Amino acid sequence: MGSHARPNRIHRTGVRIAMVALVGAALPISAGGLAQAATPGATHSADENDQQGSGASTTAGQKQDTQRQSQSAQAAPHAVKGKAADAQDAKNQAAPQINADHAFLLDARDGSQERELWGGAKADESVSMASTTKIMTAIVVLKHPEWLNRQITVKQEYRDYVQKVGGSTADLQTGDTLTVEQLLHAMLIPSGDDAAMALADNLGSGSTADARIADFVNQMNAEAQQLGLTGTHFDGFDGISHGNNLSTARDLAKLGQRAMLQPVFADIVKNKQFKTEAPAANGHIRYYTWDNTNKLLSSYDGALGIKTGSGPEAGYALVFAAKRDNRTLVGAILKDDQGRFDDATKMLDWGFAH
Repeated sequence: MGSHARPNRIHRTGVRIAMVALVGAALPISAGGLAQAATPGATHSADENDQQGSGASTTAGQKQDTQRQSQSAQAAPHAVKGKAADAQDAKNQAAPQINADHAFLLDARDGSQERELWGGAKADESVSMASTTKIMTAIVVLKHPEWLNRQITVKQEYRDYVQKVGGSTADLQTGDTLTVEQLLHAMLIPSGDDAAMALADNLGSGSTADARIADFVNQMNAEAQQLGLTGTHFDGFDGISHGNNLSTARDLAKLGQRAMLQPVFADIVKNKQFKTEAPAANGHIRYYTWDNTNKLLSSYDGALGIKTGSGPEAGYALVFAAKRDNRTLVGAILKDDQGRFDDATKMLDWGFAH
């Protein structure tokens, strides 16, 4: 994935926290954003790796995750020592020793400005960005705070779309009514493509769904231009690319920094899990539980969010932020492997040491 030689992995300081399952209530939605079927015995499977449109088996990824968890568990007794050693190693390095070339790290300073800390060899190359696209979807929505309490009814088309593209889902149920703010949670935490489509379809202008979605995507591109993201172009609302959904690590870090200036956005992406309820079409109450695809929240002290992404063309992506000692760092990684959380950890450790 890059020209840098991968060094021996530094043991992580934390053990991954297992996802907590929600004990059933009336018409519940289980952990990971999947509805428990009303029919006994019916099951759903969650795409916890946020795979965009691949439909591929995750067996290999699960093996790698198991190996990583085993390594973390072995490291746990030495966590304090490892953390001090990691900090010293980071301080001594001229650059973070990571796998990804498409990477960028900035110091957000007071939030309104940023200072470049480090950029990888391909930090300015435009490549597929997968579900990190949804950061811009959220920014466009949040330009209109009056929309947050607006109620939107879930259409069957949103579920059909997810099935068609093999996208990640919040498993929104047809006929349920959720607010725009709830849909932002559904889009940013479990990375629901169904929630992203609901927002674009209802908040764009036009007489047809296609026209409304096209208008919404145009707003996304206009915002990118206004923010000076010259290496970025959107052709969709969720990261399912139609051939021209591209960004750079530098642009995405800047986009993430701007998004974190929005209190609603910052409050959403810090959640490891979010529970909510919504009126269902049959008059009952639907209970939803969504688990965050961003594992950095459970493994890195001071992590604030922001958004994951992955797909057959994009590889593994991550836009991330963390705060320590009154410093907030924001970074982005594109076209990485499943070690993106390890790479983000090394970048943050290096950044806080400089």
